[in-house]
Amino acid sequence: ATLSVVGGKWKAVILWRLVGGTKRFNELQRSISQITRKMLTEQLRELEQDNLIIRTVYPEVPPKVEYSLSEYGKTFIPVLNAMAQWGLVHRERVSDSVRSTT
Repeated sequence: ATLSVVGGKWKAVILWRLVGGTKRFNELQRSISQITRKMLTEQLRELEQDNLIIRTVYPEVPPKVEYSLSEYGKTFIPVLNAMAQWGLVHRERVSDSVRSTT
């Protein structure tokens, strides 16, 4: 069930970026340099549909749109922290195994 909501290459990365606070679309895109505009738009829409993020549109010219974690999305922060910690351990393990074979 979890992977059906946040699986794939980008959703966890987007959520991780939003842990630090509200971001505009271009801020998110700059912070995730490999993601295309189209993919970021799709992933944000899906995260919004799953109630993990909130999209706020301000009636300005040009339009201002911000994204933030919803209260429900904030419940996923411990999972993101666990994933980050595991990633650090994994990176160190891989690094150690490369050093031991050279």
